[in-house]
Amino acid sequence: MFHLESIDEAVIGYPQRNIIDEGGYIWFAEHPDFGIVGTCALMKKGEGVFELTKMGVVSEARGLKVGEGLLQHVLNHAPAIAFNTLFLLTNKKCEAAIHLYEKNGFVHCEEIMQKFGCAYERCDVAMHYKGTVTN
Repeated sequence: MFHLESIDEAVIGYPQRNIIDEGGYIWFAEHPDFGIVGTCALMKKGEGVFELTKMGVVSEARGLKVGEGLLQHVLNHAPAIAFNTLFLLTNKKCEAAIHLYEKNGFVHCEEIMQKFGCAYERCDVAMHYKGTVTN
């Protein structure tokens, strides 16, 4: 859907260094028939401030609610992790994902766009989890 930007290449190529070692988290979704089919990460951006990033589900598992289950799992852990702000950056082309985020408590936020949106060229949607307080 998009070309990989340098930030994508760094995070995907070196997740231990760029997510885990920096205080972030990575989760995987496993399906009994297909194995590991999805992933989602929380990348630390500051004390109690995390970006929900690199969420994806392989095409074979789409429509099986794997993404929603994975997102809900992450959101169940998020209050103890992202106690100030939990946000995400995406693109309008990702309509199904945006609907999923809205359904699960994310709201569009211009403040997040201004503060973090420049991280990706493709970013034209910024959202924060309404269960958190934005800085």
